[in-house]
Amino acid sequence: METRRGRGGAWIRPALLFLALAWALLPAGLAAGPGPSTDAGTTSLYWSIARDGEPVGYLLGTVHSEDPRVLDFPDAFIEQITSNRFFAMEMVPDLPTLARLTEYMQYQDGTRLAEVAGEERYERLQEALAAYAMPPEWIDRMKVWAAMMTLSIPPSSTGLFMDLSLSLRAAGARMKVVGLETLEQQLAFLEEMPMDQQLELLDHALDEYRKVEEVHRTLVDAYLHNDPEALMELSDEQMAELAPAVRTYFMSQGVDARNHRMLESLLARLDEGTVFAAVGALHLPGENGLVALLRQRGYELQPLPFPLSVPQAGR
Repeated sequence: METRRGRGGAWIRPALLFLALAWALLPAGLAAGPGPSTDAGTTSLYWSIARDGEPVGYLLGTVHSEDPRVLDFPDAFIEQITSNRFFAMEMVPDLPTLARLTEYMQYQDGTRLAEVAGEERYERLQEALAAYAMPPEWIDRMKVWAAMMTLSIPPSSTGLFMDLSLSLRAAGARMKVVGLETLEQQLAFLEEMPMDQQLELLDHALDEYRKVEEVHRTLVDAYLHNDPEALMELSDEQMAELAPAVRTYFMSQGVDARNHRMLESLLARLDEGTVFAAVGALHLPGENGLVALLRQRGYELQPLPFPLSVPQAGR
């Protein structure tokens, strides 16, 4: 995807890179913590939603990847999506949102990243970000959390991530595409994260960035096997390397609080018509996951056959 300038000279491609991981599955040490293994939300990544026995929609856990294997949508699956009135995703990536996102990702008061992170970290970061084809002036003004998050996904080659691809199919079928959060709501937990925690996460990302491709492939493989338990085990392994305060903050503010906020938005849409909801897979399981929260509000959720192909051995 060609880099191009948006409003105010903002770079759109870095924003698209960021959105790939802002949509919840953060593979390089930032994924959400686990829910209880006994919760039914850990048994599937794809669910039907009903109320009083009447179908009202679907809930799909996504992986925020541009791997071709997660973009190979069967016709029957597309028909299930487009049979609904709304397509709901965590945040709609329209151009105004992307332009605002680029502003959030950078210091607007002249502050330089090297001043906040220190020259040694900054030099390491420049080396780590070389594969992301970001202009030096962009990196120079990045916020700490934006730099850390960018390193948590592999460099993008197409910009067509699973969530975006699904939303384009929905829009092409004249569905109403809606966000369950605003950009400001989604970024609040990063903007408000204590700086010592941001720096710890940046250090972790700098130590681990060479492994991000391998971790991402493992994550996608687990996803294509419809294996939420394996996804959470991967998350556990990564999160175990971080300080307890960081893990607690990410879980409470980056996952649980967002789940409850997205639930309220989803309930409002379900009152208006049928909804196909697609959110990061680790927003589904656990006592504060969307599966359990919807059931608490009286909805019936049943697991469905996973709509994508399981990878063959040796692939």
